[in-house]
Amino acid sequence: MKKTIEFFRGGNLVLQIVIGLVLGVILALISKEAALSVGVLGELFVGALKAVAPILIFILVIVAIATKPLNVKTDIKPIFIMYLAGMFLAALVSVAISFMFPVDLVFAGAQPESLQAPAKIQNVLRDVLFKIVDNPVHALASANFIGVLAWGTGIGLALHHSSTHATKEILKDVNKSALKLVNFIIRLAPVGIFGIIAQTFAQTGFDAIKSYGHLVIVLVSSMLFVAFVINPIIMYIKSRRNPYPLIFVCLKESAITAFFTRSSAANTPVNLALCKKMGLNEDTYSISIPLGSAINMSGAAVTITVFTLATAHTLGISVDFASSILLCVIASLGACGTSGVAGGSLLLIPLACSLFNIDSDIAMKVVAIGFIVGVIQDSVETALNSSTDVMFTAAASKKQPILKFEQ
Repeated sequence: MKKTIEFFRGGNLVLQIVIGLVLGVILALISKEAALSVGVLGELFVGALKAVAPILIFILVIVAIATKPLNVKTDIKPIFIMYLAGMFLAALVSVAISFMFPVDLVFAGAQPESLQAPAKIQNVLRDVLFKIVDNPVHALASANFIGVLAWGTGIGLALHHSSTHATKEILKDVNKSALKLVNFIIRLAPVGIFGIIAQTFAQTGFDAIKSYGHLVIVLVSSMLFVAFVINPIIMYIKSRRNPYPLIFVCLKESAITAFFTRSSAANTPVNLALCKKMGLNEDTYSISIPLGSAINMSGAAVTITVFTLATAHTLGISVDFASSILLCVIASLGACGTSGVAGGSLLLIPLACSLFNIDSDIAMKVVAIGFIVGVIQDSVETALNSSTDVMFTAAASKKQPILKFEQ
């Protein structure tokens, strides 16, 4: 029993999720009634995610803005612009691929007939404006993620120029505490996914496998397109050099380790060492790499966009061109607030779903599906996010990066 508890507390989360998936499928095959009964585990997991997500986003946004260094003079501006452009274009690519290959999700509780799609972009913008000025307490209680984002931004800006260092240290401690709480909930993912899979397969049969496979293909295809087409274009525009030698070095030296660690923060030392090998300016990369590990999240923008459009398509909500552009903006801003924990980008999906008046309960069930496919999605996403930090830093460098060491 002690070894079992230690395995769940500190064991490999990916392995645990796979075990939960397999056991859920097996239970659905053996006993449909038993599979339906353990569905309460999935409902509890989704409920915990629903409870913690608004608070997490609120704290993350405040801390990210309030603790940003003041008056730091480096060549960081062009890199920062590349970060933002990369995330927006990644979201735009995801929109295009999602429109070409729409995904139908399979999950219990979706009632398309009860949802009303926004008729015009004006209605969407009107809803966004009213959500922004919502009472902050009500926004947190009702999971109004746009209101939470707006109030978090405002408070963060107000605290940004705080005269005391202690204030920002307290904010960082609060942020660490919130992430520990989220980590605890995410450690329950294998049990929750066991319940979700068992219930889903008992209710829908094995149509879910096809749905999840299609979703993974769209996600990974979008991220690969960003890595090998969008990022090279951005890098060439900035450096006027062939970007692919640098890209392949970054994929080899950074993306592979990030794929297995599934954490941009954990991969930061690898990226710093890689920048040093390339002979880049330490005053620049010592800031751009940690900054990128926090806000440069092209893979997260892809995840948020694809899941949101898949949810809208499943529920029969029509998304026009103007609304999709607004979604790209929301996904890019949301990606900047992605937490450093595994699966952190999934908790931002409800923020984008709220743009189309998708109920929070349904959005959280989509988040749970994200944990199911996260065994692949989160690894590829982190590899893209972390390797892009080095790519853009090197592309913005005024001198040619040293690439001979790759041999």
